[in-house]
Amino acid sequence: MYFNQRILLEAARPEVPLLERMSFLGIYSNNLDEFFRVRIATLNRIIEYGDNNFKKEQEIVKQTLKHIGKLHNQYYEQFEKTFADLLEQLKKENIFVIKETEMTPEQKEYIISFYRNKLNGSTNPLFLNNSSLLNDQTDENIYLAIRLLRIDENGKEKEKDYAVIELPVSEFGRFIQLPESEGRTYLMFLDDVIRYCLPLIFIGMEYTNYEAYTFKFTKDAEMEIDSDLRTGVLQKISKGVKSRKKGEPIRFVYDEQMPKDLLKRLIKSLNVDKNDTRVAGGRYHNFKDLMKFPDCGHKELKYPQWPPIFKKELNGSESILALIRQKDRFLHYPYHSFDTFIRVLREAAINKEVKSIKMTLYRLAKDSKVIKALICAAKNGKKVTVVIELLARFDEASNINWSKKMQDAGIHVIFGVEGLKIHSKLVHISTNHGDIACISTGNFHEGNARTYTDYAIMTAHRPIVREVNAVFDFIEKPYTPVNFRELLVSPNDMRKRLIALITKEIKNKEQGKEAYILAKVNHITDRTLVEKLYEASTAGVRIDLVVRGNCSLVTGIPGVSENIHINGIIDRYLEHSRIFIFANAGEEKYYIGSSDLMPRNLDNRIEVLTPVYDKEIQADLKRVVEYGLQDTAKGRIVDGSGENRPLIEEDANIPLFRSQEKLYMDYKADNE
Repeated sequence: MYFNQRILLEAARPEVPLLERMSFLGIYSNNLDEFFRVRIATLNRIIEYGDNNFKKEQEIVKQTLKHIGKLHNQYYEQFEKTFADLLEQLKKENIFVIKETEMTPEQKEYIISFYRNKLNGSTNPLFLNNSSLLNDQTDENIYLAIRLLRIDENGKEKEKDYAVIELPVSEFGRFIQLPESEGRTYLMFLDDVIRYCLPLIFIGMEYTNYEAYTFKFTKDAEMEIDSDLRTGVLQKISKGVKSRKKGEPIRFVYDEQMPKDLLKRLIKSLNVDKNDTRVAGGRYHNFKDLMKFPDCGHKELKYPQWPPIFKKELNGSESILALIRQKDRFLHYPYHSFDTFIRVLREAAINKEVKSIKMTLYRLAKDSKVIKALICAAKNGKKVTVVIELLARFDEASNINWSKKMQDAGIHVIFGVEGLKIHSKLVHISTNHGDIACISTGNFHEGNARTYTDYAIMTAHRPIVREVNAVFDFIEKPYTPVNFRELLVSPNDMRKRLIALITKEIKNKEQGKEAYILAKVNHITDRTLVEKLYEASTAGVRIDLVVRGNCSLVTGIPGVSENIHINGIIDRYLEHSRIFIFANAGEEKYYIGSSDLMPRNLDNRIEVLTPVYDKEIQADLKRVVEYGLQDTAKGRIVDGSGENRPLIEEDANIPLFRSQEKLYMDYKADNE
């Protein structure tokens, strides 16, 4: 919740372009939906678990939910205020978001024509009778609850009906653009378009009054996985994805103006109980659609474009595989173009010296060039092995479809290890002239690579390449004992070796040697590692961290965490790379990889951190972390208080430093 509020604060910053601020509101809303679907769903399950042995845990959960509820209401008010402010600012740019009651006669005529020619047939009301339930309705969308009345000539109510309409957002988008007038752009929420068209939707049914109120709900997204051993993994996950539609609603958000009789009918139909979160809100919900708010031709209201850089050293006419064998290479997305990595795969797919390709895949783009390259390789006679994670949350159905296509192309598809998610990002390419490996901090996903900051290293360093190959062997034969000397691999020994690295810094500090820890991660929530970092701080080890999301470290505790400083950055790109730097008495040790410092990453996933030996890449990694620590433009102090204070006071007369902008400019200059 604290992390998500930093996104909300970004939406309120006047220096952020107006349409980007709208997008931040959409990201905030989308994050909140996922938080309830997954995290709150888990807490609700604990409360509802009928076992007296869990009373203590259930009491903690109840207090946690109470605190989350307070924050939710507090942030909701902040959200509504920010949204209202942005609508006013849009008017100054001649962009007007109007309601159905504010239309001109010409606009009304346009909307009626729009309904008859396009919308008709996509609005299918479901009547709510006493027994009807909405269990099988998806929580991906937004709904209108309709109260339909027949009033006689004396003003008396003759009949009353209730119905629900799912808005066809996937077909038409959430915002309908009306014809421009006098240089002004007019938009309407699809909700209001349908409100206006209710007499057309219910034509011939002789209703005299129509009332419509927006509502949405969030379901428990934990899948019910069939444990029947006769069922194959692919079939189990397919069934589990379908079971999500049956998930119980755990959060219900509705228009506070909704009449009590209609509200009561909805609560019954959705089966919302006393443990579920209920939020009486404003006229509109499902604000994740703000991520796709139309720019209406106003490109100046968005961030200026930063075209991805094609590194000259990797985008000439020379074989990219040969270049990697000469020295370690790196790509830092989205500053560098992901197409360079695609080029590596394409060359491997057609190069006659390549014998085999192995790759882990967690999330995939809709029209994945990665998969196309791998299929090309298989058809060219290469031995291609793909480890695909079927339990990548909310991407299960997509991954199942890709798995089938790869299998049809002759690719050996492995579905991972039962009980362990495959979250590592690895490629191993075997060639006649020496093998190559790629270790990344993020998914091999074209869409992610445009918005997530991720670091990928490509190397021919034999000890690392051999161990990357050993990870694939471990995945395929998880009961085979394997020891890693170079790579830190979970659940094998990553936790133990990270603790050893921190312990070394403590000993070095006690011996008067250089000792510090620099890191950039998404989340730190592992109790053992938090306590170890407190121990290091107490010993005097300086610990400077860039942490984007969840952080269980509390800084500034006298005698415990005074030497820990944390900056959290929200900017145009989602900070996603994981980088760890240990002073090691002046001989710094560098690691990058897929793992955050969370119990799930260290105990329940196959994750990989690789050492980085190339001095130029080490220098760049240090630059990335140090820039993040210095970021005063987009940084917020992460200290456990949830206050999200800026690094320096906003009215301080000090030039602001923006790490993402400086990195992009540096990479551009490096490439000239």
